[in-house]
Amino acid sequence: MQWVGRPPLVAAVAEAGALGFLTALTQPTPDDLAKEIARTHELTGKPFGVNLTILPSINPPPYAEYRDVIIDSGVRIVETAGFNPADHLPAFRAAGIKVLHKCTSVRHAVKAQRLSVDGVGIDGFECAGHPGEDDIPGLVLIPAAADKITVPMLASGGFGDARGLVAALALGADGINMGTRFLCTAESPVHQRVKQRIVEASERDTDLIFRPLRNTARVASNSVSRNVVGILDDGGTFDDVRALVAGAQGRRVFEEGDLELGIWTAGLVQGIITDIPTVAELVRRIVAEAEELITGRLTAITGP
Repeated sequence: MQWVGRPPLVAAVAEAGALGFLTALTQPTPDDLAKEIARTHELTGKPFGVNLTILPSINPPPYAEYRDVIIDSGVRIVETAGFNPADHLPAFRAAGIKVLHKCTSVRHAVKAQRLSVDGVGIDGFECAGHPGEDDIPGLVLIPAAADKITVPMLASGGFGDARGLVAALALGADGINMGTRFLCTAESPVHQRVKQRIVEASERDTDLIFRPLRNTARVASNSVSRNVVGILDDGGTFDDVRALVAGAQGRRVFEEGDLELGIWTAGLVQGIITDIPTVAELVRRIVAEAEELITGRLTAITGP
């Protein structure tokens, strides 16, 4: 949720009874993150978390400083993603912070559990952003992980309504994680044209970029993403597409609403997104319809 996990959306998710996450690296400096956390505390008195994504980089951001800001801010829940979070776990643990680690494979989830994280998120191939390189969809990945995981587990990738929530619970997850669905809500900070594009798009309107580089990312299909795929499929290198995939351009898409300015992430779930509700409306609807599914249709299957 880079550029999207901002205080108004995170606070709205918290107020609706769900758990929202600020994205730490949306902020250019640790001091900016501290201000973002403080603003979120002003908007809600309910729990929220911070996502700290650890990625390879020639000039990596000061992860330890971001970590220390999170600890000092009073946040009680952190989601780590990307590389192994082991270097940061002792500090989080000493501060009493619960850590969820997002994974794209069973083996990574098992390893995270061995590191004594408090929970894991398991990302199926349907997800926006980085789905890993195994291409295992949630229908198989979630129960496969559930068979080997004893800590709480959230299912991610392709979830946007009550049917997905009930299915995830049946597959062994303890809850669901939604990104694209929350991006397409009234409180989401992205431009209205981005939200409308998600409503109009089908499940076929995404592209997988960086596949030849084994750093696959699922993004909304546009002229830029198709160009990137073509260049890399023809033997190009990252340097050949660097300008096309610049994060600053994706941010401009979200801020200005020009859908062809750069690449931006969207998951397959966009194929079942048909409206732009408030966060409160969305959460209420998912919970109510899930209860109806469980007590109605599913109960009828086992009834007399």
